[in-house]
Amino acid sequence: MKSVDINCDMGEGFSAYRAGEDEEMVKYVTSASLACGFHGGDPQVMSRAVALCRGNGVSIGAHPSFPDLQGFGRREMVMPKEELVALLVYQVGALEALARVQGAEVYHVKPHGALYNMACTVQDYAEAVAQAAGLLEKVLIAPCGSRMRAAAESARVRVACEGFADRGYLSDGRLAPRAAPGGLVTDPERAAENALKMVDGGRARTLDGGEVEIRVDTVCIHGDTPGAPTIARTVRRRLEEAGVKVRSLREIP
Repeated sequence: MKSVDINCDMGEGFSAYRAGEDEEMVKYVTSASLACGFHGGDPQVMSRAVALCRGNGVSIGAHPSFPDLQGFGRREMVMPKEELVALLVYQVGALEALARVQGAEVYHVKPHGALYNMACTVQDYAEAVAQAAGLLEKVLIAPCGSRMRAAAESARVRVACEGFADRGYLSDGRLAPRAAPGGLVTDPERAAENALKMVDGGRARTLDGGEVEIRVDTVCIHGDTPGAPTIARTVRRRLEEAGVKVRSLREIP
């Protein structure tokens, strides 16, 4: 029987500002990547997100980013590798402390936004992310064909390959820009078809009508995609109906 994890980003509110529908998403996902304060989240938001995941049996991961609260971590930044490693360890360490006092564990690391995209293509950034994950002894979530995955494997860091049910792909395997037609998938059935194709067929549709090979251990549904809970519910239902076992990364070899 095939197995796959479903992950989403959570805890991305800040102070009085809410982001996403965490209380609904947690019903359908098996892993959650929690913002660590640099693009979203703050100590209270992070603590509440940990408690929400712990109470629903959802595996916890860290979702560190560039220090870009105003831009929600979606603006590229230039920094030396050593600085980026420290920045990542700092964020994950904060979440780990908040999780530990609740008897919870941070299992994986998944960079957010522009940092994720840059680590997929820029060697120094890929190596920095891999180094931080290795120092912290965490599983790294990364796309299968990315420099980030290659850097992690070179550093002997465990990697979980990720595909996106709610995003479109370019012909080179990269995610299409959100603003591009088809770049953001909000139809639940279409997102479910995307997930099934990736998990069962090892392929992803591209915006030009073609397909690219893809391997997935975990399928992401962004918490801020419109209608995200309905998408997550539909994706999980369709996967289970197809005989796919949905379980967290810590349960997948």
